[in-house]
Amino acid sequence: MAGTAGTPGTPRVLRAMNDRAALDLLLAHGPLSRTRIGKLTGLSKPTASQLLARLEAAGLVRVTGTSEGRPGPGAQLYAIDPAVAYAAGLDVTPQRIRAAVADITGRTVGEYELPTPGRRPAPPVVRQVTDALDGAVKAAGLARSDVHRLVIGTPGAFDPGTGRLRYASHLPGWHSPALLDDLAAALPMPVEYENDVNLAAVAEQRLGAARGHEDFVLLWNQEGLGAALVLGGRLHRGWTGGAGEVGFLPVPGAPLVRHVTRANSGGYQELAGSQVLPALARELGIPDVPPGPHAEAAALLVARAADHADGPHRELLRAYATRLATGLASLVSVLDPELVVLSGSALTAGGEVLRALVQAELAELAAARPRLAVAEVREHPVLRGALESALAATRDEVFDTSR
Repeated sequence: MAGTAGTPGTPRVLRAMNDRAALDLLLAHGPLSRTRIGKLTGLSKPTASQLLARLEAAGLVRVTGTSEGRPGPGAQLYAIDPAVAYAAGLDVTPQRIRAAVADITGRTVGEYELPTPGRRPAPPVVRQVTDALDGAVKAAGLARSDVHRLVIGTPGAFDPGTGRLRYASHLPGWHSPALLDDLAAALPMPVEYENDVNLAAVAEQRLGAARGHEDFVLLWNQEGLGAALVLGGRLHRGWTGGAGEVGFLPVPGAPLVRHVTRANSGGYQELAGSQVLPALARELGIPDVPPGPHAEAAALLVARAADHADGPHRELLRAYATRLATGLASLVSVLDPELVVLSGSALTAGGEVLRALVQAELAELAAARPRLAVAEVREHPVLRGALESALAATRDEVFDTSR
């Protein structure tokens, strides 16, 4: 008995699978000829021709030119139409909201930054979000209704049970129990919320040092210290969204912090967070400790220290590596990951020098032996992860030709 339309194995579903495979190849490789698509997918020439005609009729691909360099007439080259759909991402911190819009190919077409310097009274969060999004949309020459999906990255996480933001008491205005409903009412597109460090891990898995890895930990150190856990290829968020909030981890070498959520800190944060580096540098007699916000000062100190082979700068880097490895030892002892990615400006600034010191310290403190790598996505990794997450869901929707 023949299956109904949409049943796995029917021509309609098989065509949709071939369509998606071809679209993914075009995303990965850029413009391709019909012959090249046929070879990469294993489809015959007639089938590949039918597939491209179908995708062209659906408005998903277009002819962008002809191939050159061979005798005879050039073959037509097909590419995804970048205007098929757009997705947006927001990276929220207490100091600013950074927004970006990308076309379906992943190219950023508009960016905007909205300072949020803790003014009193501060504008409502819903207005801050819509202003930041509208700024990026306007920079892209689009309208808000052109955006298919928005992913918002924040410190902490929205508890799936209560809808309230947890683990981020330093983010003013974001703790109203009605916030998610208010944002949903104000925005015309589906909105998802994700922890900022989780989004940095998404960026590394899609574009950076964790490509091809199903099990890894991303350790983040910038304004705060945190981690993202990817297990079996999927983000592990925990029961309340708090998996990876390792700044609260009690560790040797730091006093016990009690009432950690009220303090918005914990032992590992107090031992190895970026805020400790300026004081540590002064203790070691390092001159010209940079002033300013601790994340920027810490990154500058670490970068300078990595350029010195000995002296107090190298002592600073060794002490910092020991502190980082102390908390990391607990993490890898529980999870035994294949890879640990060091991300956030207070880690990436140390490059290979800091990575090697942390790797050596970790080898003495933990039985697990993960490989350590420096993050490769350095420019706005949280925002890039938000865009990648929004794009993945958007592509699943608009590339599904079985609908």
